[in-house]
Amino acid sequence: MGVSIERELQIEGMTCAACVARVEKALIGVEGVESANVNFATHQARVLVSETINPEFLQAAVKASGYEASLVEESAEDSLAIAQERTNREKEKLARQARELAGASLLTVPIFTLSMVAHHRPEWQNLLLLILATPVIFWFGRSFLKASWNGLKHGSATMDTLVALGSVAAWGFSVYALIAYKGHAQSDHVYFETGAVIVTLILLGRYLEAKAKSRMSDSIRALMNLVPPTAWVVEKGQEDREIAASALRKGMLVRVRPGDRIAADGVVTEGESHVDESMLTGEPLEVSKRRGDRVTGGSLNDEGSLVFRVDRTGSATTLAQIARQVERAQGTKAPLQGLADKVSSVFIPIVIVVALLTMVFTAFSVGSLETGLLRAVAVLVVACPCALGLATPTALMVGTGRGAELGILIKDGDALERAAYVRTVVFDKTGTLTLGKPVVTDFHWFALNGAAVQETEVLAQLAAVEAKSEHPLARAVVGFARRKILMIPAASHFEAIRGQGVRGVVGDSTVFIGRLSWVFVNSEISDQERDRIETHFQELERAGKSVFVAIGRGWAAVLAVTDELNPTALSAVKTLQERECKVVLLTGDRWAPAQSIADQVGIGEVIAEVLPDGKAEAISRLQKEGPVAMVGDGINDAPALATADLGIAMSSGTEVAMETAGVTLQSSDLRKVPITVELAQATLRTIKMNLFWAFGYNVVMIPLAIAGGLTPMWAAAAMALSSVSVVGNSLRLRSFKPRDR
Repeated sequence: MGVSIERELQIEGMTCAACVARVEKALIGVEGVESANVNFATHQARVLVSETINPEFLQAAVKASGYEASLVEESAEDSLAIAQERTNREKEKLARQARELAGASLLTVPIFTLSMVAHHRPEWQNLLLLILATPVIFWFGRSFLKASWNGLKHGSATMDTLVALGSVAAWGFSVYALIAYKGHAQSDHVYFETGAVIVTLILLGRYLEAKAKSRMSDSIRALMNLVPPTAWVVEKGQEDREIAASALRKGMLVRVRPGDRIAADGVVTEGESHVDESMLTGEPLEVSKRRGDRVTGGSLNDEGSLVFRVDRTGSATTLAQIARQVERAQGTKAPLQGLADKVSSVFIPIVIVVALLTMVFTAFSVGSLETGLLRAVAVLVVACPCALGLATPTALMVGTGRGAELGILIKDGDALERAAYVRTVVFDKTGTLTLGKPVVTDFHWFALNGAAVQETEVLAQLAAVEAKSEHPLARAVVGFARRKILMIPAASHFEAIRGQGVRGVVGDSTVFIGRLSWVFVNSEISDQERDRIETHFQELERAGKSVFVAIGRGWAAVLAVTDELNPTALSAVKTLQERECKVVLLTGDRWAPAQSIADQVGIGEVIAEVLPDGKAEAISRLQKEGPVAMVGDGINDAPALATADLGIAMSSGTEVAMETAGVTLQSSDLRKVPITVELAQATLRTIKMNLFWAFGYNVVMIPLAIAGGLTPMWAAAAMALSSVSVVGNSLRLRSFKPRDR
């Protein structure tokens, strides 16, 4: 069958959740398709299919089911243009809906006014109502008729079927009344206003719904709009040249002036400044940038001037990838959506049967076919399951978009729903609770044999030898020394002894740095001085730190190095515990340093010295107590991230970790972990509220329409209002603010 790939299709013509079920069924019926996921809110389909299958087969299957489909493809350089094209397409569709609504309203207002004011009209006025109502139903309402006809050809019914049946039935009976009744009595049996008002109100509801839905993608559009339209290219021996940002290519040098936005991803080659990266991280603090530092397209340069070398453009940039990931998340389904789709797929045929039974029963019980017809029309119109189809995807779109604004990238609706139920949060240590950057935390030095040495001299000799080493701990020592001394001398005769330490000559002093036993073997010092060194060494080692010893001419030193604690770790752990989440530290590191970090941040349970497979097993054991989230950053965390109910990866970590996780944090700020859970809970509450409203609306309104307590016009208004209210409720998530901010 070949390798499986994901194809994305833009679907045109869907109007309710029943359409979703029909398109999915058509796609799954294509040989070679493994799964199909159709989203009603975005009108997109994601299909997992063998790469050998021609995508035209997918489009043909959708067309055969009564809809139109176009393949969505993105090249490496035109992601911004495609995003703009999608925005323009949305605007054109909204403008078309506005024109249709305006035309229908222009005719419906006099129809409604004449019908309500003149109850006993002459025949010519009823003919005028026919002339005015016909284009409303058959021209401005043609989308309902076309969609229902397509459904009929394929043996299915949708929301459009209900609207078309209701409006055409009211129009058809009114035409019959023009023929069957004469004189003033004719007006009592003419319901042209019912059909016209139904179509106009449904068009109004769709327009308001589309306008509200367009706001759901505002976060994506805002991200993409951050990229400036032009950039200043630096060329040797020439003045800076302004070109379109879309024309930037890898390797070009670009100058960023004070106050300008950065046009692509790259590495600083010249200058120094502070850059606002809040659009990526959600953090307001500016980040210092100098030669060798990475810059990200869309971020805002402050007062300094920078020159950077472009290394990623178009859809390869961080910004484009974030936007794409959020779009993918918005196009997926949360598990709760399955319930709505299943209900909608069988709901409409049932409604049609109920409407027919209502008409027949009312006609016999009341003795009036006319009354039965009006009640049947009200049932058809009020039962449209549009709100049911919008309940989950609209909340999901807004929730994931808000997450992106906060620096939280949610992979799909499944991850968002699982995040809401997390009861245990497991943190990796290195690179997660800590920053993965060793720093010197303790430095004890003393003179030997009464020698006259200063602290700066000791630090200078230490740094001179360590500057020759590539070991991470050596860099920590050099960084520590640079903060205390102005200049580091040169060392000679450098040698690294694997597993033991390093040595070198600085001036007339031979310096040994490394393990306690190795340094002692290579140094001639008294037993009293050895005891002194060992006392400091053992005290620091018991604290869980990496400790080593250095001895030079006339001096000795004991240094402790540990991974720097993430400054947000304590706050994140405290917030999770306040919200009754169990917090666990899971690491492959030794028990002593693991326990030291746990004590600093207030974690009570520690699982240490475990291999990657052992981490996955530990997660499985914890899952017996409830849903578990794992927060990590490395390749060794990937099995645990995959095993956990929810994997949360740090963007500073490996690609493997981010691919495995359901959520990626765009900064090292661990406070985003409880925010992720809080946002997921808020989104899930919104979904449940939407579903409750959508189901409750039908439960109340359909019996009311059957009993004759709802006219067809009020039914149309109620149906339109239900869809708009669901979308409006979802949009409340745009103002979501974490409780601890």
